[in-house]
Amino acid sequence: MKTIRARNVDEALYLGVDFFRGPEGINYRKQESRNGTTRESIGPVVTHYTRPWERVSFQKERDANPFFHLYEAIWMLAGSKELKKLTYFNAGMANFSDDGVTLNGAYGYRWTKTFMWNQIDIIIKMLKEDPDSRRCVLQMWDGVHDLNSSSIDIPCNTNIYFKIRDGKLQMTVCNRSNDMIWGAYGANAVHMSILMEYVAVAVNAPMGSYYQISDSFHIYENEQWDKIKDLSGRGFGSWFSSTYPSPHYPLVSDPATFTDECMQFIQTTPPTRRSGNPEEVDDFSKAFTTEIYNNTFFPDVMIPMVSAFRAHKARKYEEAYDFLKEVKAVDWQEAAFHWIKRRQLNWEAKHGTGS
Repeated sequence: MKTIRARNVDEALYLGVDFFRGPEGINYRKQESRNGTTRESIGPVVTHYTRPWERVSFQKERDANPFFHLYEAIWMLAGSKELKKLTYFNAGMANFSDDGVTLNGAYGYRWTKTFMWNQIDIIIKMLKEDPDSRRCVLQMWDGVHDLNSSSIDIPCNTNIYFKIRDGKLQMTVCNRSNDMIWGAYGANAVHMSILMEYVAVAVNAPMGSYYQISDSFHIYENEQWDKIKDLSGRGFGSWFSSTYPSPHYPLVSDPATFTDECMQFIQTTPPTRRSGNPEEVDDFSKAFTTEIYNNTFFPDVMIPMVSAFRAHKARKYEEAYDFLKEVKAVDWQEAAFHWIKRRQLNWEAKHGTGS
């Protein structure tokens, strides 16, 4: 078993490229899959994040969508499985739905509803009562419905372990199949570390190490790999330590109401329904306001982020940048600015600045 130890997600990405770039037979083998040829690790790989709150990727070749990653993390903690809330930010999510309405493998729904109780609430209660516990297992894999299922959306992350050691919350995520680019060092790093931060605040413990065990750790030999394969993590340690935007803006200020406010936030973002009208509209609910939240992350980060994304979709770029100026989390603000800027430049190169 190999270990990739990284301060944050971008350092992990660079080191992961090194892992797959060498000759076949040392770290990986060529392996066919239903989606094409992969380079798959020889044995499981553990990624160890020492600063999991540094979860935002700034790597322009990777071009991670910060709006989608952050929104989906809140969507998970809201316990939702509603597809349209995600396709507003990433139309490709429709490819993972069996019925065009929901996502079968939605992690947050499985955390809070699938197994008939809210597993996260139980784990928080267990850790408060017994910080030495080794029984805090958050389950996503359903052996009854997932094994040999025909669904196109089966959980890749199967279970998560939480424990408190040396006064800090430690989290280990187990993953059966992990695409390094889109999964491990894309969505997973954001979603799981946000879950970890919520649990840490709820049990009054700082965040410690986040470990991700990837059984099939792989990349696809496609154009996305071609975009990043020349990156290298060698010699970049001091660079990653000195450039990540700081300070960290806390996710949770009131853990007692945080998940309720996640649900409230998701319900007020597009698509929504107006009173007396059953049809969905591409608009914000009237309840979409900064005045109704105890957790400042919503008015200070989420609301201006979603507002900026909506302006970007309408190609109102200056309006989008004005909203981003209101984002108080400097890592999300910076990543969002550059992501939109790249799209503005691409649009103007094709259509001209006057379009």
